[in-house]
Amino acid sequence: MDFDFTAVLDSWQYLAAGLGLTILLSALTVAMSLVCGTAVGLGRIYGPRWLSIPIVFYIDTMRAIPVLVVLVWIYFALPLLTGLNLPPFWAALVALTFHISAYVAEIVRAGVGSVRAGQTQAGLVLGMSEAQVVRKIILPQALIRMLPSIGSIVSITIKDTAIAAVIAVPELMKRAETVSGQSFRPMEVFTVVIVAYLLILFPTTRLIDLLYQKVSYRGRS
Repeated sequence: MDFDFTAVLDSWQYLAAGLGLTILLSALTVAMSLVCGTAVGLGRIYGPRWLSIPIVFYIDTMRAIPVLVVLVWIYFALPLLTGLNLPPFWAALVALTFHISAYVAEIVRAGVGSVRAGQTQAGLVLGMSEAQVVRKIILPQALIRMLPSIGSIVSITIKDTAIAAVIAVPELMKRAETVSGQSFRPMEVFTVVIVAYLLILFPTTRLIDLLYQKVSYRGRS
């Protein structure tokens, strides 16, 4: 089989624009998921008992339902129920954030739970409020311990953005499908897509691992 990357070279600007949108969608999803997931995780740990029921239901539901189903439901069913029509990009962002936040919440719960209870008791004895103990003692240690898991979440998020092609978000995968269909060169096009994802994911995960190695001692207690 002869490889001919002419179609890719002719469409590089078109594909590069899709790659830029993939990076933007990934960055926004990671940022929103970290914020929302942390809030949900802390709500489950420190919130009132009644709050844990809807939180656990949300977490278990999101972990049980494929992200593709969540995406399709938000894009097609939500407008029928609420009259709110989200553009494809924003529908993908909401769906991915809903899905990823559930995993982040569990990472936060595990990270906070890994910090010895004695540190909380010591902070309270020193006159700190529970909020101050969480903010100044528990979370700094827990966040460091969560870094490897957060690296995995970032990796999963970047890869999951490819499903946005299902609702015609013009990210890298969708544009690759278009170029492949027009040029009849799927092997060449998707080989370039593989390389593009590797160039994003490999340095990202390595940087997070290096950061963890440099600061891991601060999370020991």
